[in-house]
Amino acid sequence: MSKSRSFSIYLLKKDFDALNTLKVDSSLLEIEAKELPDGAVLYILDNNGAPPWWRSYFGIKRQLMQMLKGAIVFLPVRNKTFAITFGNVYHNLKPESYEYDFGLRVTLNSVDPIKLKSLDSLSPENARRQRTQLPVGSDLTLFDFDRDSTILKSLTGKVRDELKPFFKFATGASNIRISSDVTPAGLPGLCAKLLELYQDETFKTSFPNIQNVVPVKDPIILNALNVKLIESLRAKDASIVLTVPDIVNYADEMFATFAGEGAGLVYDDIFLDRYFEYLKNAEYDLSTIDIPALKKHNLVLTNEAGQPRGDRPNILKCLIYDTSLDGSDASYHLCEGNWYLVDGDFVSELSNYLDPLCAETSLRAYNHDDEAAYNEAAAAACSCGLCMDRENIAPTGQTQVEPCDIFEVAEDKIVLHHVKRSTVSATLSHLFNQGLNSIQLVRDDSDALEKLKALAIDKADDIKKSAIVAVFEANRFKVIFQIITHKDKTKKSRNLPLFSRISLKRTMKELRRMGIESEFCFVENQVEAAEGKKKKRKKKKDGNENAINA
Repeated sequence: MSKSRSFSIYLLKKDFDALNTLKVDSSLLEIEAKELPDGAVLYILDNNGAPPWWRSYFGIKRQLMQMLKGAIVFLPVRNKTFAITFGNVYHNLKPESYEYDFGLRVTLNSVDPIKLKSLDSLSPENARRQRTQLPVGSDLTLFDFDRDSTILKSLTGKVRDELKPFFKFATGASNIRISSDVTPAGLPGLCAKLLELYQDETFKTSFPNIQNVVPVKDPIILNALNVKLIESLRAKDASIVLTVPDIVNYADEMFATFAGEGAGLVYDDIFLDRYFEYLKNAEYDLSTIDIPALKKHNLVLTNEAGQPRGDRPNILKCLIYDTSLDGSDASYHLCEGNWYLVDGDFVSELSNYLDPLCAETSLRAYNHDDEAAYNEAAAAACSCGLCMDRENIAPTGQTQVEPCDIFEVAEDKIVLHHVKRSTVSATLSHLFNQGLNSIQLVRDDSDALEKLKALAIDKADDIKKSAIVAVFEANRFKVIFQIITHKDKTKKSRNLPLFSRISLKRTMKELRRMGIESEFCFVENQVEAAEGKKKKRKKKKDGNENAINA
């Protein structure tokens, strides 16, 4: 039986081959080899080595050398060129030279759907990366992979029986890693089969909707998208949104300024025009803005005095933007500095699912100093409402769980209103998860239900108490997510960032599975944007006054 060997294979783009794929500073050497397939070109890495760092660290006198060896074979097959790498040499390939979806797509078309072994995934809404491995081959459901909200980065599994003459296992990402007993003469046939699998669309049946959202890695496409972003910024395109990329507790005081072009004014709200105002005050020419400048400039969260608190994300990470490229029907989404390719049908499916769940709010408009003041006022304006902001129904010894912001008895139901003054992706995803966790606790833990009942009765006046006792006996719940915004409510789910829509759909589906009625609403924000103000100065110990650096 022939020995099985490991291969790592890349598919080069059109117009790339052995002559123009290696980086200019590559140290690989072209050599001849008698067993190379016809037309193939071989480059090797053959350095003299260097002592490991720990040799001098421990004072070892024996001569020790570490040597890296590797090779790349460029193999033309059917008017395409493959790069087959051995050892750690792939970084010698130009980033723009190969197809970034090749390995994953071939693997999806190769593996047996019920014999998957390992999966690498990414959740864009919180940048969580995860590797899940199972001891025996299994289908996708056992990997807890959410097609709607999770990006597949890499997949490993046993291949289908008809492909076993070529290879037994496959791991796919940008490249495909396989083990095969193929001889050098058989490499063209193997690569021809991989090309056939790459061009196949069988995976859409075996793994439906698995690539609804895909990270963009191709430098050429990324450059084109960044060009569109810069053009839109220079034109002050209203479709670009500036956000805080982290979860913000709006119950605390929250102010912000900008840095990178000197000190800026302090604002009590955040949107793109504030950034433009900062650049104008700094006499920065917006027509010269570029990606390096967006990475240089920072959004700085502060207290009212302008003293920084928390992280200082760069502006690129704070932008949310949707666009398309000329000549393509594909949609692209910018979130936290990363671009994603979004399936058009998937975007339509999100709207079709969510828009019917968008209702007119029953709460008053927002015209308050903060969320806490609003929750008190909105609850008081309800015929049978109570403010539950910052209350706790978690069992003793467990992390605090807030039941809701506003508790209301309406239509013979307990209505739990969850309120947030933001349409920022991370904040909204946190809101939706908070609402889901709360109702799950109330439904699954009798102590939590009793705590909620006791809180409601304790807060209610005599008139409301009888209605509250009766509605708890009926044990019917409704969850409403109330989003305070200046945006046009008629746009419904399109007011929300892409990954917030994905998170909301997942939450709504789970609530429906639990038998909980649910909807989301937009509350009019009537607070006018305040003018920026200069930072307050603080005194150093020597008595000198100095402005706080931005």
